[in-house]
Amino acid sequence: MKSFKLIIAFLFISQITFAQSIVNLINRADAFFDTMDKGKFEEAHGFFDESVKDKISADELKLFWLRLGNSLGTYESVDGAQNKTQGEYFQVTLNCVFTKGSQGFTFIFNKSEKLVGFFVAQTTQEAVYVAPAYADTNLYTEKEVQIKFGGGQMAGMLTIPKGATNFPLVVLVHGSGPSDMDGTVGPNKPLKDLASGLAAKGIATLRYVKRSMVYPNSFVKTFTVKEEVIDDALEAIAVAKSTPGVNKAQIYLLGHSLGGMLAPRIAGLAPDLAGIILAAAPARKMADLVAEQNKYLYLLSGDTTAATKQRFQATTNEIDRSRLLKLGDIAPDSIILSAPASYWIDLNNYDQVASAKKFPKKILVIQGENDFQVSMQDYNMWRAGLAANKNASFKVYPDLNHLLTSQKEKGTGVQYRVPANVSPKLIEDIAVWIKGK
Repeated sequence: MKSFKLIIAFLFISQITFAQSIVNLINRADAFFDTMDKGKFEEAHGFFDESVKDKISADELKLFWLRLGNSLGTYESVDGAQNKTQGEYFQVTLNCVFTKGSQGFTFIFNKSEKLVGFFVAQTTQEAVYVAPAYADTNLYTEKEVQIKFGGGQMAGMLTIPKGATNFPLVVLVHGSGPSDMDGTVGPNKPLKDLASGLAAKGIATLRYVKRSMVYPNSFVKTFTVKEEVIDDALEAIAVAKSTPGVNKAQIYLLGHSLGGMLAPRIAGLAPDLAGIILAAAPARKMADLVAEQNKYLYLLSGDTTAATKQRFQATTNEIDRSRLLKLGDIAPDSIILSAPASYWIDLNNYDQVASAKKFPKKILVIQGENDFQVSMQDYNMWRAGLAANKNASFKVYPDLNHLLTSQKEKGTGVQYRVPANVSPKLIEDIAVWIKGK
Protein backbone atom coordinates (compact mmCIF):
# COMPACT_ATOMS: atom_id res chain seq x y z
CA MET A 1 0.00 0.00 0.00
CA LYS A 2 1.15 3.53 -0.74
CA SER A 3 1.46 5.85 2.25
CA PHE A 4 0.43 9.49 2.19
CA LYS A 5 3.16 11.61 3.76
CA LEU A 6 3.89 14.88 1.94
CA ILE A 7 6.65 17.30 2.91
CA ILE A 8 5.98 20.35 0.76
CA ALA A 9 8.61 22.97 -0.08
CA PHE A 10 6.92 25.98 -1.71
CA LEU A 11 9.07 28.03 -4.06
CA PHE A 12 8.27 31.41 -5.59
CA ILE A 13 4.92 31.71 -3.80
CA SER A 14 3.68 35.17 -2.95
CA GLN A 15 -0.06 34.70 -2.69
CA ILE A 16 -2.10 32.27 -0.57
CA THR A 17 -4.45 31.50 -3.45
CA PHE A 18 -1.53 30.53 -5.62
CA ALA A 19 -0.15 28.37 -2.82
CA GLN A 20 -3.45 26.54 -2.62
CA SER A 21 -3.32 25.99 -6.39
CA ILE A 22 0.13 24.43 -6.04
CA VAL A 23 -1.16 22.15 -3.30
CA ASN A 24 -3.85 21.01 -5.73
CA LEU A 25 -1.22 20.32 -8.40
CA ILE A 26 0.98 18.36 -5.99
CA ASN A 27 -2.04 16.29 -5.03
CA ARG A 28 -2.95 15.78 -8.70
CA ALA A 29 0.58 14.60 -9.52
CA ASP A 30 0.45 12.21 -6.58
CA ALA A 31 -3.02 11.03 -7.61
CA PHE A 32 -1.80 10.45 -11.20
CA PHE A 33 0.86 7.99 -10.02
CA ASP A 34 -1.51 6.46 -7.49
CA THR A 35 -4.05 5.86 -10.26
CA MET A 36 -1.45 4.04 -12.35
CA ASP A 37 -0.35 2.10 -9.27
CA LYS A 38 -3.92 0.77 -9.09
CA GLY A 39 -3.74 -0.29 -12.74
CA LYS A 40 -6.32 2.29 -13.89
CA PHE A 41 -4.43 3.43 -16.98
CA GLU A 42 -7.45 4.75 -18.91
CA GLU A 43 -8.32 6.90 -15.90
CA ALA A 44 -4.69 8.06 -15.64
CA HIS A 45 -4.82 9.01 -19.32
CA GLY A 46 -7.67 11.37 -18.41
CA PHE A 47 -5.26 13.50 -16.34
CA PHE A 48 -3.74 14.82 -19.59
CA ASP A 49 -4.89 17.90 -21.45
CA GLU A 50 -6.77 17.25 -24.71
CA SER A 51 -3.92 18.87 -26.67
CA VAL A 52 -1.49 16.09 -25.69
CA LYS A 53 -3.72 13.04 -25.24
CA ASP A 54 -3.00 11.82 -28.77
CA LYS A 55 0.74 11.88 -28.04
CA ILE A 56 0.56 9.20 -25.33
CA SER A 57 -1.86 6.31 -24.98
CA ALA A 58 -3.17 4.40 -21.96
CA ASP A 59 -1.25 1.35 -23.19
CA GLU A 60 1.97 3.37 -23.25
CA LEU A 61 1.30 4.51 -19.67
CA LYS A 62 0.79 0.88 -18.69
CA LEU A 63 4.09 -0.13 -20.29
CA PHE A 64 5.87 2.82 -18.62
CA TRP A 65 4.52 1.78 -15.21
CA LEU A 66 5.50 -1.84 -15.74
CA ARG A 67 9.06 -0.86 -16.70
CA LEU A 68 9.23 1.49 -13.74
CA GLY A 69 8.25 -1.39 -11.48
CA ASN A 70 11.01 -3.50 -13.03
CA SER A 71 13.68 -1.13 -11.79
CA LEU A 72 12.17 0.47 -8.68
CA GLY A 73 9.54 -1.95 -7.39
CA THR A 74 6.15 -1.01 -5.91
CA TYR A 75 5.08 2.61 -5.43
CA GLU A 76 4.99 3.35 -1.69
CA SER A 77 4.95 7.04 -0.80
CA VAL A 78 5.92 10.63 -1.53
CA ASP A 79 8.41 12.08 0.93
CA GLY A 80 9.07 15.47 -0.66
CA ALA A 81 7.71 17.91 -3.24
CA GLN A 82 8.92 21.10 -4.93
CA ASN A 83 7.37 23.45 -7.45
CA LYS A 84 8.00 26.49 -9.62
CA THR A 85 6.43 28.40 -12.49
CA GLN A 86 7.63 28.30 -16.09
CA GLY A 87 5.82 30.95 -18.08
CA GLU A 88 2.21 29.77 -18.45
CA TYR A 89 2.98 26.37 -16.93
CA PHE A 90 3.45 25.02 -13.41
CA GLN A 91 6.18 22.50 -12.64
CA VAL A 92 5.82 20.06 -9.73
CA THR A 93 8.60 17.65 -8.75
CA LEU A 94 7.82 14.76 -6.41
CA ASN A 95 10.40 12.56 -4.73
CA CYS A 96 8.66 9.18 -5.07
CA VAL A 97 9.58 6.27 -2.82
CA PHE A 98 9.41 2.72 -4.20
CA THR A 99 10.29 -0.56 -2.49
CA LYS A 100 13.61 -0.74 -4.33
CA GLY A 101 14.63 2.90 -4.14
CA SER A 102 13.60 6.53 -4.65
CA GLN A 103 13.22 8.57 -7.81
CA GLY A 104 12.22 12.12 -8.58
CA PHE A 105 9.59 12.86 -11.24
CA THR A 106 8.69 16.27 -12.68
CA PHE A 107 5.13 16.98 -13.80
CA ILE A 108 4.13 19.93 -16.01
CA PHE A 109 0.59 21.36 -15.67
CA ASN A 110 -1.21 24.12 -17.56
CA LYS A 111 -3.43 26.80 -16.04
CA SER A 112 -6.40 24.43 -16.22
CA GLU A 113 -4.48 22.06 -13.92
CA LYS A 114 -4.28 19.50 -16.71
CA LEU A 115 -1.13 17.44 -17.17
CA VAL A 116 0.83 18.26 -20.34
CA GLY A 117 3.92 16.13 -19.62
CA PHE A 118 6.08 14.40 -17.04
CA PHE A 119 9.65 13.15 -16.97
CA VAL A 120 12.28 11.60 -14.69
CA ALA A 121 14.07 14.08 -12.45
CA GLN A 122 17.51 13.68 -10.89
CA THR A 123 17.84 10.33 -9.11
CA THR A 124 18.03 10.40 -5.33
CA GLN A 125 21.29 9.07 -3.92
CA GLU A 126 20.82 5.66 -2.35
CA ALA A 127 22.83 3.59 0.10
CA VAL A 128 24.83 0.74 -1.43
CA TYR A 129 24.96 -2.98 -0.75
CA VAL A 130 27.50 -4.18 1.82
CA ALA A 131 28.62 -7.80 1.58
CA PRO A 132 28.14 -9.80 4.80
CA ALA A 133 31.09 -11.12 6.81
CA TYR A 134 30.16 -14.69 5.85
CA ALA A 135 30.58 -13.94 2.12
CA ASP A 136 34.09 -15.41 1.87
CA THR A 137 34.88 -15.57 -1.84
CA ASN A 138 37.79 -17.92 -1.10
CA LEU A 139 35.23 -20.61 -0.29
CA TYR A 140 33.21 -20.66 -3.50
CA THR A 141 33.17 -19.96 -7.22
CA GLU A 142 30.41 -18.51 -9.37
CA LYS A 143 29.44 -19.43 -12.90
CA GLU A 144 26.84 -17.79 -15.12
CA VAL A 145 24.18 -20.00 -16.71
CA GLN A 146 21.04 -19.37 -18.77
CA ILE A 147 17.45 -20.08 -17.78
CA LYS A 148 15.60 -20.53 -21.06
CA PHE A 149 11.95 -20.41 -22.02
CA GLY A 150 10.07 -20.34 -25.32
CA GLY A 151 10.47 -16.61 -25.90
CA GLY A 152 13.99 -16.02 -24.60
CA GLN A 153 16.36 -16.55 -21.70
CA MET A 154 17.47 -15.01 -18.42
CA ALA A 155 20.88 -14.95 -16.80
CA GLY A 156 21.41 -17.22 -13.82
CA MET A 157 24.25 -17.71 -11.35
CA LEU A 158 25.57 -20.96 -9.92
CA THR A 159 27.41 -20.47 -6.63
CA ILE A 160 29.41 -23.62 -5.87
CA PRO A 161 31.62 -24.47 -2.87
CA LYS A 162 35.27 -24.75 -3.91
CA GLY A 163 36.61 -28.28 -4.10
CA ALA A 164 33.23 -29.82 -3.32
CA THR A 165 31.84 -32.94 -4.97
CA ASN A 166 28.46 -34.60 -4.63
CA PHE A 167 27.18 -31.37 -3.09
CA PRO A 168 23.55 -30.40 -2.38
CA LEU A 169 22.09 -27.49 -4.37
CA VAL A 170 19.27 -25.06 -3.56
CA VAL A 171 17.30 -23.29 -6.31
CA LEU A 172 16.32 -19.81 -5.08
CA VAL A 173 12.92 -18.48 -6.21
CA HIS A 174 12.01 -14.78 -5.88
CA GLY A 175 9.06 -13.08 -4.32
CA SER A 176 6.48 -10.98 -6.17
CA GLY A 177 7.28 -8.35 -8.77
CA PRO A 178 10.18 -8.04 -11.20
CA SER A 179 13.55 -8.86 -9.64
CA ASP A 180 17.18 -9.35 -10.52
CA MET A 181 18.99 -12.55 -9.57
CA ASP A 182 20.06 -11.11 -6.20
CA GLY A 183 16.52 -10.22 -5.11
CA THR A 184 17.70 -6.61 -4.85
CA VAL A 185 15.57 -4.25 -2.76
CA GLY A 186 17.34 -0.91 -2.32
CA PRO A 187 20.82 -1.71 -0.95
CA ASN A 188 19.74 -5.20 0.15
CA LYS A 189 20.40 -8.42 -1.78
CA PRO A 190 18.85 -11.30 0.18
CA LEU A 191 19.24 -13.97 -2.52
CA LYS A 192 22.90 -13.04 -3.03
CA ASP A 193 23.43 -13.27 0.74
CA LEU A 194 21.79 -16.69 0.87
CA ALA A 195 23.96 -17.90 -2.01
CA SER A 196 27.25 -16.81 -0.45
CA GLY A 197 26.25 -17.92 3.05
CA LEU A 198 25.15 -21.40 1.99
CA ALA A 199 28.21 -21.83 -0.24
CA ALA A 200 30.41 -21.23 2.78
CA LYS A 201 28.56 -24.16 4.40
CA GLY A 202 29.25 -26.47 1.46
CA ILE A 203 25.87 -26.01 -0.24
CA ALA A 204 25.54 -24.76 -3.83
CA THR A 205 22.76 -22.48 -5.05
CA LEU A 206 21.24 -21.40 -8.35
CA ARG A 207 19.62 -17.98 -8.60
CA TYR A 208 18.43 -16.19 -11.72
CA VAL A 209 16.85 -13.02 -13.07
CA LYS A 210 13.06 -13.08 -12.95
CA ARG A 211 11.41 -13.17 -16.36
CA SER A 212 9.29 -10.06 -15.72
CA MET A 213 12.50 -8.08 -15.17
CA VAL A 214 13.86 -8.88 -18.64
CA TYR A 215 10.67 -9.29 -20.66
CA PRO A 216 8.09 -6.85 -19.24
CA ASN A 217 6.20 -6.80 -22.54
CA SER A 218 5.28 -10.44 -21.92
CA PHE A 219 3.20 -9.32 -18.93
CA VAL A 220 1.05 -6.61 -20.47
CA LYS A 221 -2.17 -8.57 -21.08
CA THR A 222 -3.25 -11.86 -19.51
CA PHE A 223 -0.85 -14.00 -17.49
CA THR A 224 -0.67 -16.05 -14.31
CA VAL A 225 2.02 -17.19 -11.88
CA LYS A 226 2.75 -20.01 -14.33
CA GLU A 227 4.44 -17.55 -16.66
CA GLU A 228 5.68 -15.26 -13.90
CA VAL A 229 7.26 -17.87 -11.62
CA ILE A 230 6.54 -21.57 -12.11
CA ASP A 231 7.82 -22.29 -15.63
CA ASP A 232 11.20 -20.67 -14.98
CA ALA A 233 11.59 -22.34 -11.58
CA LEU A 234 11.11 -25.72 -13.27
CA GLU A 235 13.70 -24.83 -15.89
CA ALA A 236 16.09 -23.76 -13.11
CA ILE A 237 15.59 -27.13 -11.42
CA ALA A 238 16.48 -28.83 -14.71
CA VAL A 239 19.64 -26.72 -14.98
CA ALA A 240 20.50 -27.59 -11.37
CA LYS A 241 20.26 -31.31 -12.15
CA SER A 242 22.75 -30.94 -15.00
CA THR A 243 25.34 -29.10 -12.87
CA PRO A 244 28.63 -31.03 -12.71
CA GLY A 245 29.35 -32.36 -9.21
CA VAL A 246 25.79 -31.93 -7.88
CA ASN A 247 24.09 -34.67 -5.90
CA LYS A 248 20.90 -35.06 -7.94
CA ALA A 249 19.13 -36.60 -4.96
CA GLN A 250 19.87 -33.48 -2.90
CA ILE A 251 18.28 -30.66 -4.91
CA TYR A 252 16.10 -28.31 -2.88
CA LEU A 253 13.95 -25.30 -3.65
CA LEU A 254 13.86 -22.20 -1.44
CA GLY A 255 10.98 -19.88 -2.22
CA HIS A 256 10.86 -16.41 -0.70
CA SER A 257 7.49 -14.69 -0.17
CA LEU A 258 5.41 -15.42 -3.31
CA GLY A 259 8.09 -17.95 -4.29
CA GLY A 260 7.49 -19.72 -0.97
CA MET A 261 3.75 -19.61 -1.47
CA LEU A 262 4.22 -21.31 -4.84
CA ALA A 263 6.93 -23.76 -3.70
CA PRO A 264 4.43 -26.59 -2.98
CA ARG A 265 2.88 -26.09 -6.43
CA ILE A 266 6.31 -26.17 -8.07
CA ALA A 267 7.23 -29.27 -6.05
CA GLY A 268 4.09 -30.99 -7.33
CA LEU A 269 5.53 -30.58 -10.82
CA ALA A 270 9.05 -31.56 -9.74
CA PRO A 271 8.43 -34.48 -7.33
CA ASP A 272 12.10 -35.53 -7.29
CA LEU A 273 13.05 -32.45 -5.25
CA ALA A 274 14.60 -33.48 -1.93
CA GLY A 275 12.74 -30.75 -0.05
CA ILE A 276 11.31 -27.26 -0.09
CA ILE A 277 11.99 -24.23 2.10
CA LEU A 278 9.17 -21.72 2.61
CA ALA A 279 10.74 -18.40 3.63
CA ALA A 280 8.27 -15.68 4.70
CA ALA A 281 5.65 -17.50 2.66
CA PRO A 282 1.97 -16.49 2.63
CA ALA A 283 -0.39 -19.27 3.73
CA ARG A 284 -3.50 -17.15 3.16
CA LYS A 285 -5.17 -15.94 0.00
CA MET A 286 -3.24 -13.05 -1.50
CA ALA A 287 -6.17 -10.65 -1.11
CA ASP A 288 -6.28 -11.33 2.64
CA LEU A 289 -2.56 -10.70 2.88
CA VAL A 290 -2.69 -7.43 0.94
CA ALA A 291 -5.68 -6.28 3.00
CA GLU A 292 -3.70 -6.86 6.20
CA GLN A 293 -0.72 -4.90 4.82
CA ASN A 294 -3.03 -2.11 3.71
CA LYS A 295 -4.63 -1.78 7.14
CA TYR A 296 -1.31 -2.07 8.99
CA LEU A 297 0.32 0.77 7.04
CA TYR A 298 -2.78 2.93 7.22
CA LEU A 299 -3.02 2.64 11.01
CA LEU A 300 0.73 3.05 11.44
CA SER A 301 0.72 6.29 9.44
CA GLY A 302 -1.53 7.98 11.99
CA ASP A 303 -3.02 10.02 9.14
CA THR A 304 -6.73 10.38 9.90
CA THR A 305 -7.57 12.99 7.27
CA ALA A 306 -10.63 12.47 5.12
CA ALA A 307 -8.49 12.21 1.99
CA THR A 308 -6.37 9.43 3.49
CA LYS A 309 -9.44 7.56 4.73
CA GLN A 310 -10.93 7.83 1.26
CA ARG A 311 -7.76 6.49 -0.33
CA PHE A 312 -7.58 3.64 2.18
CA GLN A 313 -11.18 2.71 1.40
CA ALA A 314 -10.53 2.90 -2.34
CA THR A 315 -7.62 0.50 -1.96
CA THR A 316 -9.75 -1.79 0.20
CA ASN A 317 -12.44 -1.81 -2.47
CA GLU A 318 -9.85 -2.69 -5.11
CA ILE A 319 -8.56 -5.54 -2.93
CA ASP A 320 -12.10 -6.86 -2.63
CA ARG A 321 -12.38 -6.82 -6.43
CA SER A 322 -9.40 -9.18 -6.58
CA ARG A 323 -11.28 -11.95 -4.77
CA LEU A 324 -12.26 -13.57 -8.06
CA LEU A 325 -12.74 -17.31 -8.44
CA LYS A 326 -13.83 -17.54 -12.07
CA LEU A 327 -14.18 -15.41 -15.17
CA GLY A 328 -17.68 -14.07 -15.57
CA ASP A 329 -18.58 -10.50 -16.22
CA ILE A 330 -14.95 -9.38 -16.13
CA ALA A 331 -12.50 -9.77 -18.99
CA PRO A 332 -9.34 -11.81 -18.18
CA ASP A 333 -7.09 -8.81 -18.97
CA SER A 334 -9.01 -6.42 -16.70
CA ILE A 335 -6.46 -4.81 -14.38
CA ILE A 336 -6.95 -5.12 -10.62
CA LEU A 337 -4.17 -3.94 -8.29
CA SER A 338 -1.73 -3.80 -11.23
CA ALA A 339 -2.38 -7.41 -12.31
CA PRO A 340 -4.91 -8.93 -14.72
CA ALA A 341 -8.02 -10.76 -13.53
CA SER A 342 -6.50 -14.00 -14.88
CA TYR A 343 -3.67 -13.65 -12.36
CA TRP A 344 -6.00 -13.24 -9.37
CA ILE A 345 -8.28 -16.09 -10.41
CA ASP A 346 -5.31 -18.44 -10.69
CA LEU A 347 -4.02 -17.52 -7.22
CA ASN A 348 -7.46 -17.55 -5.61
CA ASN A 349 -8.04 -21.12 -6.77
CA TYR A 350 -4.73 -22.30 -5.32
CA ASP A 351 -4.51 -23.74 -1.80
CA GLN A 352 -0.82 -23.75 -0.91
CA VAL A 353 -1.26 -25.45 2.48
CA ALA A 354 -3.23 -28.31 0.93
CA SER A 355 -0.57 -28.66 -1.78
CA ALA A 356 2.18 -28.76 0.85
CA LYS A 357 0.36 -31.55 2.70
CA LYS A 358 0.68 -33.73 -0.41
CA PHE A 359 4.45 -33.23 -0.68
CA PRO A 360 6.08 -36.32 0.91
CA LYS A 361 9.60 -34.91 1.26
CA LYS A 362 11.19 -32.49 3.75
CA ILE A 363 9.60 -29.08 4.33
CA LEU A 364 11.12 -26.21 6.29
CA VAL A 365 8.99 -23.16 7.15
CA ILE A 366 10.88 -20.07 8.33
CA GLN A 367 9.33 -16.79 9.48
CA GLY A 368 10.47 -13.51 11.04
CA GLU A 369 8.27 -11.86 13.67
CA ASN A 370 9.28 -8.36 12.46
CA ASP A 371 7.88 -9.07 8.98
CA PHE A 372 5.04 -6.64 8.20
CA GLN A 373 4.37 -8.12 4.75
CA VAL A 374 3.82 -11.74 5.79
CA SER A 375 2.83 -12.12 9.42
CA MET A 376 2.87 -14.78 12.11
CA GLN A 377 -0.73 -15.57 11.17
CA ASP A 378 0.62 -17.17 7.99
CA TYR A 379 3.30 -19.07 9.91
CA ASN A 380 0.70 -20.40 12.34
CA MET A 381 -1.46 -21.54 9.45
CA TRP A 382 1.49 -23.45 7.96
CA ARG A 383 2.24 -25.01 11.33
CA ALA A 384 -1.38 -26.07 11.92
CA GLY A 385 -1.86 -27.30 8.37
CA LEU A 386 1.34 -29.36 8.35
CA ALA A 387 1.07 -30.61 11.94
CA ALA A 388 0.60 -34.20 10.78
CA ASN A 389 3.56 -34.06 8.37
CA LYS A 390 6.47 -35.71 10.20
CA ASN A 391 8.92 -34.29 7.66
CA ALA A 392 7.90 -30.67 8.29
CA SER A 393 10.10 -28.39 10.43
CA PHE A 394 9.42 -24.84 11.62
CA LYS A 395 11.65 -21.96 12.67
CA VAL A 396 10.67 -18.52 14.00
CA TYR A 397 13.12 -15.63 14.29
CA PRO A 398 11.87 -12.84 16.60
CA ASP A 399 14.04 -10.13 15.04
CA LEU A 400 13.83 -10.83 11.29
CA ASN A 401 11.84 -8.83 8.74
CA HIS A 402 10.58 -9.81 5.28
CA LEU A 403 14.07 -9.58 3.76
CA LEU A 404 15.29 -12.00 6.44
CA THR A 405 17.47 -9.33 8.04
CA SER A 406 17.63 -8.45 11.74
CA GLN A 407 15.60 -5.38 12.77
CA LYS A 408 14.69 -3.74 16.09
CA GLU A 409 11.00 -3.36 15.19
CA LYS A 410 8.39 -4.41 12.68
CA GLY A 411 8.44 -1.08 10.87
CA THR A 412 7.68 -0.43 7.19
CA GLY A 413 9.37 -0.56 3.81
CA VAL A 414 11.62 2.31 4.94
CA GLN A 415 13.78 -0.44 6.48
CA TYR A 416 14.50 -1.71 2.98
CA ARG A 417 16.43 1.48 2.13
CA VAL A 418 19.06 0.73 4.80
CA PRO A 419 21.78 -1.88 4.06
CA ALA A 420 21.37 -5.12 6.00
CA ASN A 421 22.20 -8.77 5.41
CA VAL A 422 20.39 -12.07 5.77
CA SER A 423 20.76 -13.49 9.27
CA PRO A 424 23.76 -15.83 9.64
CA LYS A 425 21.72 -17.85 12.17
CA LEU A 426 19.03 -18.44 9.55
CA ILE A 427 21.67 -19.58 7.03
CA GLU A 428 23.18 -21.91 9.62
CA ASP A 429 19.75 -23.39 10.37
CA ILE A 430 19.04 -24.01 6.68
CA ALA A 431 22.42 -25.68 6.23
CA VAL A 432 21.85 -27.97 9.23
CA TRP A 433 18.37 -28.86 7.96
CA ILE A 434 19.69 -29.73 4.49
CA LYS A 435 22.50 -31.86 5.87
CA GLY A 436 20.06 -33.61 8.15
CA LYS A 437 21.94 -33.02 11.38
